[in-house]
Amino acid sequence: MFAAPPTIETRVFARVPDKYRITGRTSRWIEAVRGGQKTDCFLEGPSFDRAGNLYVVDVAWGRIFRISPGGEFTLVAEYDSEPNGLKIHKDGRIFVADYRRGIMRLDPASGRLSPLLERDRSQPFKGVNDLVFAGNGDLYFTDQGDTGLNDPAGRLYRLRTNGTLDIVLDGIPSPNGLVLGADDSVVYLNVTRNNAVWRVPLSKEGLAFRVGTFIRLSGGVGPDGVAIDDKGGLAVAHLGLGSVWLFDALGEPAGRIRSCAGRATTNVAYGGADRRRLFITESETGQVLVADVPVPGRSMFSHA
Repeated sequence: MFAAPPTIETRVFARVPDKYRITGRTSRWIEAVRGGQKTDCFLEGPSFDRAGNLYVVDVAWGRIFRISPGGEFTLVAEYDSEPNGLKIHKDGRIFVADYRRGIMRLDPASGRLSPLLERDRSQPFKGVNDLVFAGNGDLYFTDQGDTGLNDPAGRLYRLRTNGTLDIVLDGIPSPNGLVLGADDSVVYLNVTRNNAVWRVPLSKEGLAFRVGTFIRLSGGVGPDGVAIDDKGGLAVAHLGLGSVWLFDALGEPAGRIRSCAGRATTNVAYGGADRRRLFITESETGQVLVADVPVPGRSMFSHA
């Protein structure tokens, strides 16, 4: 056990404007995930582009927003599906993990989404959740669906630049957010319904071995999104607890960032000109929060 880490406060960076808040109707995702509870938006997947704009997805209503450095929202895309995660490649291309449609590509100019990978060979995905790029361009992503301790059938995939799809690890009870270590030799994987962050070392062939629990959490729903800083420390968004935990490279707690809004702290991204700000999607209130953190973010850009 460790002593309680220091608390870091947040402030509101941006709020979904009223004109983009949908009321008076429901969606397939809202009925399935939130039991029909009124949900005018549900933000996830924060990722910065090269101009310093922050992209976020609205999984509840199939929308993708761009937020300017000044906090102004622009609707980039709206379509009939469930975008869960978003990452921007170092070459500027935008990729979306869509729960129903697999891995998609977004043209930010037209708002058009096109499929990149819709199935695992002959079978559909359970429901892809999040994604991250390796330095060589390989794409790692999680297939979560409704898996949990009662059905540990989630998977971690790698899509190589040559188009080959590998199952890196299966038998996961709810794989969610993920990042790669500095040399791309290990994946840190949030396993939401096990309330833990797993450490997944990768062999020279890129397959998992000696997988273990790196961080064990308690309370809330579980870890959702994760970001990594320049020193290998993790920022873990704890859904349902209204917090983001900061851990150093050894997995020791270094700080607790408390939400100034709701408890649905879903995802995180480092940004800001000095790379010392952590941006947090708080989905309960439809806001993006920001905190000044004591270590620099790994990069303003969203590729890992």
